[in-house]
Amino acid sequence: MRHWLSELLGRPVEFDLSHDRALLLPIDGLESGLGGLSDTELAEESRILKRRVQDGTEPGLLVAEAFALSREAARRAIGQRPFDVQILAGLAIHRGRVAELATGEGKTLAAVAPAYLHALLGRGVHVLTFNDYLARRDARWMGPVYERLGLSVGYVQEGMMPTERRRAYRCDVTYVTAKEAGFDYLRDGLAPDESEQVHRPFYFAIVDEADSILIDEARIPLVIAGDAGPGSNLVGPERMAAVARQLLPKVDYDTDEYQHNIALTEAGIARAETLLGCGDLYASDNLVRLAQLRNALHAQCLLARDVDYVVRGGKVELVDDFTGRVADKRQWPDGLQAALEAKEGVQRQREGRILGSVTLQHFLRQYPHLAGMTATAQPAAEELEQLYGLRVTVVPTHRPMIRVDDPDVVFTHQDAKRAALVGEIAGVHATGRPVLVGTASVGESERLADELRVKGVPCEVLNARNDEREAEIVAHAGALGAVTISTNMAGRGTDIRLGGPDEDAADREKVVGLGGLYVIGTNRHASLRIDQQLRGRAGRQGDPGRSRFFVSLEDDLIRRYGVQNLITARSLPPRRDLPVEGKLIRTEIARAQRIIESETYETRKTLYAFSEPVEAQRQAIRRRRQETLERQTPLDGLAELCPERYASLRPQVGETVLREVERRLSLLVIDRCWSEYLVEVGEMRDDSHLLAFAGRVPLSAFIRQVGVAFMALEERIDEEMARIFETLAVTPAGVDWEAAGLRAPSATWTYLVGENPFGVSGYAGPVTRSQLSFAVAFLWPLVLLSGLAHLWKRRQRRKQEPAK
Repeated sequence: MRHWLSELLGRPVEFDLSHDRALLLPIDGLESGLGGLSDTELAEESRILKRRVQDGTEPGLLVAEAFALSREAARRAIGQRPFDVQILAGLAIHRGRVAELATGEGKTLAAVAPAYLHALLGRGVHVLTFNDYLARRDARWMGPVYERLGLSVGYVQEGMMPTERRRAYRCDVTYVTAKEAGFDYLRDGLAPDESEQVHRPFYFAIVDEADSILIDEARIPLVIAGDAGPGSNLVGPERMAAVARQLLPKVDYDTDEYQHNIALTEAGIARAETLLGCGDLYASDNLVRLAQLRNALHAQCLLARDVDYVVRGGKVELVDDFTGRVADKRQWPDGLQAALEAKEGVQRQREGRILGSVTLQHFLRQYPHLAGMTATAQPAAEELEQLYGLRVTVVPTHRPMIRVDDPDVVFTHQDAKRAALVGEIAGVHATGRPVLVGTASVGESERLADELRVKGVPCEVLNARNDEREAEIVAHAGALGAVTISTNMAGRGTDIRLGGPDEDAADREKVVGLGGLYVIGTNRHASLRIDQQLRGRAGRQGDPGRSRFFVSLEDDLIRRYGVQNLITARSLPPRRDLPVEGKLIRTEIARAQRIIESETYETRKTLYAFSEPVEAQRQAIRRRRQETLERQTPLDGLAELCPERYASLRPQVGETVLREVERRLSLLVIDRCWSEYLVEVGEMRDDSHLLAFAGRVPLSAFIRQVGVAFMALEERIDEEMARIFETLAVTPAGVDWEAAGLRAPSATWTYLVGENPFGVSGYAGPVTRSQLSFAVAFLWPLVLLSGLAHLWKRRQRRKQEPAK
């Protein structure tokens, strides 16, 4: 019925698994025949299967054999025989689906069979995890299974040397975070020699925590930066922070209803001009000051310490709203990072010239074959299909889910909610039942922990300050008497076992008798999926469990999005300490979540629309650079651009030297011009956003501008090559690139850019579905094609000129 209803509504969600279930019988039959083989004979069966695939047999024709082999290997190697539901999830992954498998159902093992089958081609399979710990853990945990079958397994960690990374990527199966794989892709795009690139051509990726990585994280740009030239740093963020502190809310500036944007009033403009002594703040020569002042105000008023960021080790570190963790190596864009550092009085972090950038979304679309797995895919199903062409397959649980999900407990104010929370946790703890509490911020988790300790309730705290202890803390959350206070649980990746990590039989029975893990949420999250992930920590593998959310009408989510305004005055009770009864308030809170999810979806659409044409250009430039790097096409540009200089040097230094000079010079100039182009595009994007204030959608103007700019880019590359070559000192030994001032950056580093701290309305302007479809499907391909046609015609004319 659910499958029929999903099809009727046009939702890309599959509930009917009859096709995959039909394969369970032949898999079981083949597996029983493998049980009597020795380990050597089992490995030989795998080698035979590999030869058949590499001889041209379609992997889809060998599903039963491959899944049976991997199941038997798992039983022998790690003592775990995949359940039927794990096989069903693996079959969905093999078909290029996102398998929705409940928390605790064994997604890590479910991915082994499809990874093994696709790895038989020898083209490499990447299992993309949420963090380094999971990449290392899963590779070591599942490694013996692959090795029994004659395949190699590797993993990549931050800090590894290029040789180690290259070795890991050459393995049949590689476990790596999506971000680290993306950063390696960017580094490969700057490599001076093919031997220094670590990736091989992409083939198949299985994305763990698929909704978090493919949706929540995918809009975030990955950036590689290098040494900056003089004068690249922003001017005076410390001074701007001091000015911002002197401006008064409601007098000098106002914020919008969602606390996304901040705008100076007429009085504020006059006061800022006086404090800065700069004259007209909106004059063209003051635009940098205006942007810095806006950043300083945003940092001062709209970003909260221990909520949006933490200060740790003398650094400002962004806290990921979806996971509650410090967002590793992520910075806010457009000077906001420097403004926050000035606000907090910490040492400024180095800034540099952006050498390359790609969003995770565009990086992941480089894989010809993509699949995923997660516990919360259905709410993101439409977006997964629209952006990646991925349908969701819902896999049933191995044992019936018996967790009890209680309705929300709603209070009129924060103090009443907090008192009830402390009382509830203390009361449950007194029985010995383990409690997991999910909070919305670092500050809230620490305040709640302090209040519990005052009441004599010991607890562990997991938040962005101590996320290095994550696995240890989460593993013990199911122990008898445990109380764990955590920020959001998205992507934690560690099972909570009743009785503790070793599942002591006696303790487990006691916890089961007490009703299992009790999960409490202290706030509703902006994303319903995050709430579901928190609930999903209880009730794994048919265990008992319970979940409940405590909500107040003063919660940030409620205030920021004006949920009170959705509730009629008759239904809105006066301030009281007891919970508010009535279904209407809970219904309106759920409606607010849907509104917020719709808003964040619009943000992602807008950012996607702005990034898509630049991504197409990036791929065109990368192809040109890679062809130069690999010498796939004859290099005759310098001979055409500077025929006299080229001809005079040929007898002096030789053709081989000139070819190598041209290759190296081409790479350096392409990299430099592309870096400058990214700055130019950023300025175009910022300028086009100003059109939003005039009620116009800036997307079309931006696409036209970058189209024209891209036409000029390749001309600029050729002009730069010619200009440099005319005066370049070329000897039979080649070129001293350092002396010529043409060295590559002596240092590079990677980071992520916060996706959009300024909100849709003030930053990019909302984009309607029809506008987005028109822009993505029609405008930018035409611009790109016309640009490429223009460049091709110009080259053809140039080639014909010497013959005239």
